[in-house]
Amino acid sequence: MPVSQTLAPAQPAAQRPRERQLSDFKALSAAVKEAGLMRRRYGYYWSKLIGLPLAGLVLAGMFVLVGDSWWQVGTAVVLALLLTQIAFLGHDAAHHQVFASGRWNEWVSLVVINLFAGMGYGWWNRKHSKHHNAPNKVGADPDIAPGVLAFTGQDARARTNPLSRWAVGKQGWFFYPLLLLEGANLHFQGVRRLFSRERVERRWVELSFLAVRFGASATLVLLVLSPDKAAVFVAVQLVVFGLYMGLSFAPNHIGMPVVAPNVKIDFLRRQVLMSRNVTGGRWVETFMGGLNYQIEHHLFPSMARPHLRRVAPMVRAYCEQLGVRYTEMSLGGAYAAVTRHINRVGRGGLDVWACPLAKRYRV
Repeated sequence: MPVSQTLAPAQPAAQRPRERQLSDFKALSAAVKEAGLMRRRYGYYWSKLIGLPLAGLVLAGMFVLVGDSWWQVGTAVVLALLLTQIAFLGHDAAHHQVFASGRWNEWVSLVVINLFAGMGYGWWNRKHSKHHNAPNKVGADPDIAPGVLAFTGQDARARTNPLSRWAVGKQGWFFYPLLLLEGANLHFQGVRRLFSRERVERRWVELSFLAVRFGASATLVLLVLSPDKAAVFVAVQLVVFGLYMGLSFAPNHIGMPVVAPNVKIDFLRRQVLMSRNVTGGRWVETFMGGLNYQIEHHLFPSMARPHLRRVAPMVRAYCEQLGVRYTEMSLGGAYAAVTRHINRVGRGGLDVWACPLAKRYRV
């Protein structure tokens, strides 16, 4: 049935009672399930689970054949791109998009994220789950917690060191260069949590996978390359990996409303209003691992990646009917918006969401 016939709200969005807002997502979810868009895509994911590791083995063979050459810088770039695509696959499994069995999904995530990508599944999954529960909410979303960058005007104004205040005022221009360090940071954070005193499920499994991964990689690189070329190879791989990961995740929420700790919003609006989609067709979808459909991913985190493009028109039409802003822009436009937003925040000129409509969305 047409979306307008199955999902049209009973009343205009501005006149509907608060209780109706609570059921808005239920109507959308029912229509999505009826359309068969929550079913598994085993063929799609098995092709990636087999194809990506095979591509890694082929690349390792080429690495050995090329030998001790500066051409291996190109191999490092290709390896970083491949590892990022593998990390996307681990992300999907962590969201239970791949298999019906939670146990299968978890073990695939452990193998893909730790053994293949060299990151820490436990650290990443914990952080990412908190983000999904409260995107862009101060004090709840770790992705906007105070750190090197300031994500709220209040955080920027709290910087007292003159050098820090100057840097945060220009942080939009430093943001993308900082992504060059994100690859090393992702590896470090995963390992650091495994050596912490906090409770970590399957700590020794993760440590074992990481030991095998780093040990095998270091051995192969040092056997084939001289020390200077090996150092450059590892550095290039880490830099490109971090940049690619950052470029894939940055457009999703940076520049969207930041919500104060005391503001409560119903599920549909919490996920839609704080997320941004990126247009551009299949090449953008491939480049970003499906994360360009960020709104749909946040509404249906366990939905298989290929279905996101199919559900997007339904979600967009439904949001229009409800009067809920649905944000999407080109990849270049999204990067520009990220830069403008971070610079504005760094100058202390933007605070958490103060929109009067927030009162209507509190539940």
